[in-house]
Parts: sequence; structure tokens; C-alpha cells
Amino acid sequence: MEVCEGDDARGEEAMDVDGGSRSAKLVDLLRRFLGIQQRRAEAYAKLQRGFSEYMTNGGELAYQNLCGEITAEFNDCSKQVLEMESLLLMPDLYRDDLAGLLRAVQEQEKQKLHLTARIQILKKAGRPSERLVSHEHCRFDQPQQHECVHVRKITEAAGTEDAEADAEYDGALKEAIRGVQDAVTSINDHLEEIRYEIEALESV
Repeated sequence: MEVCEGDDARGEEAMDVDGGSRSAKLVDLLRRFLGIQQRRAEAYAKLQRGFSEYMTNGGELAYQNLCGEITAEFNDCSKQVLEMESLLLMPDLYRDDLAGLLRAVQEQEKQKLHLTARIQILKKAGRPSERLVSHEHCRFDQPQQHECVHVRKITEAAGTEDAEADAEYDGALKEAIRGVQDAVTSINDHLEEIRYEIEALESV
């Protein structure tokens, strides 16, 4: 009897150690994930600063280089999160609920990035009625004079077309901005769940 009880005690102690080790691994993994999210936030801030500078001062090449750099950063973050998701589905940690949370954040981050790019493309183009006139394709007959192919009679129909184009542009921009805001809200909700999970695991 005594030997059996001793064996049971040792067994429970081993289980406690295993459980504690598992909790520590989960906490470490989730904290690493929050670190990845911080990297993403910093990358977005850098992209927004770069875009604002581009809109103010120009510099297409610098902006394109920045976009390439940010894309590489996001790809690396996504790759690491996918690895974390796989770890959460392994038998020693198996937490499909947490893997699902990470997956949900990934989906929202993908949507946020797609819509952020759309917003920047729209802002670069500008509202149709306010776009700068380019004389690239105009016909020059004599020095200092040219026939501008952009000049057209201001008609009621043309005004209506401009208004419709502007309305379509404004609608597309508002929709993209709203989509980014929805994605950010969803991401923050998921991150809050992950922080609660960390607290629960650390209190065990």
C-alpha cells in the first residue's frame, strides 16, 4: 500500500512538472506572437510615414523600395506565425483554440494590408475631377504653343460624368478605410483574448 501511495505521489508530481512545462511553453509562444504583432505595428507606422512623405515630396523610387521592404517584413512575420500555429497543433501542446486565434489574426492582417495598399493607390491617383492635367500626349505645332488634347467643352454631361466618377472614388476610399478599421478592431479583440490566456496560464 505504502509503495503504491509513494508511486502515486511521484506520478502526480511528474504530471505537475509536465503541466507547468507545457504552460511555460505556451506562454513563451504566445508572448513571441505578441512580439510579432508589435513588429507588424511598427512596419505599418513606417509605411504610413513613408507614404505621407511621398505624397508631400514625391520620390517614387524611395516609396517603391519602402513598399518592397515592408512586404518582406510582413512575409517574414506571417511565416513565423504559421510556424507557431503548427506548434500549437502538435500533440505536446495541442491547443487548437489558440491556433484558431492566430489564424484569425493572420486573416485580418492580410485583409488590413490589402486594403491599406488600396487606400494608398486611390490617394496616389486622387479624385478624378482633381487630377493634374498631363501634357504628355499633346500636339506641339510651334514653340511656346500647343494644342491640348485634354481641352473639351464643359457640358452638362461631362459635369455629370465627373460627379459620378468622384462619387465612385469617394465610395471606394470610404469602403477601404472602413474595412481597415474593422480589421484593426477584430485584431485587437483577438489580441485581448491572447493576453487573457497568458494571464490564465501564468496563474496556474
